[in-house]
Amino acid sequence: MRAGSLLRRNLNPSDSTIMKLDAIDRRILEHLQRNAEIQVADLAHQVGTSTSSCWRRIQRLREAGVITRQVALVDPRKVNVGVTVFVAVKTSRHTSEWFERFRATAESIPEVVEFYRMSGDIDYLLRVVVPDIAAYDSVYKRLTRGTDLADVSSSFAMQELKFTTALPLDYA
Repeated sequence: MRAGSLLRRNLNPSDSTIMKLDAIDRRILEHLQRNAEIQVADLAHQVGTSTSSCWRRIQRLREAGVITRQVALVDPRKVNVGVTVFVAVKTSRHTSEWFERFRATAESIPEVVEFYRMSGDIDYLLRVVVPDIAAYDSVYKRLTRGTDLADVSSSFAMQELKFTTALPLDYA
């Protein structure tokens, strides 16, 4: 299985795998979403439980798939990919063969960091990070080469007003 395959999620709201979380679980997740490197003893103190109870809860959240992985967040400007482009794609072809080819193409382009199938006026939405317009042009050419697309519309983000990887937990 390719790494890109691990990132696919079904965004169906009727997914029955939702886990009910109590207040301590939610506080643990709030802290871990801000800093996954926090020591378990410090986390336990902050959420008001024992270290062993906190550790068991974290393990249960991992086993249940609530915590899927831990990553390092990298400043895009420091690694020269500070330009964000949102790419809206429309197609007139909706066969599984076409989709598999398009998905493989999008997954093979490292600058494509998010990729969604959409409802509404566009069929797919991609978030692309690049150093500049010339680099985006190269991504655009790779994306459209050999893929039958009805329309590709690119919007360059002028200013990042909010960015977070932390999910709201009030619904859990």
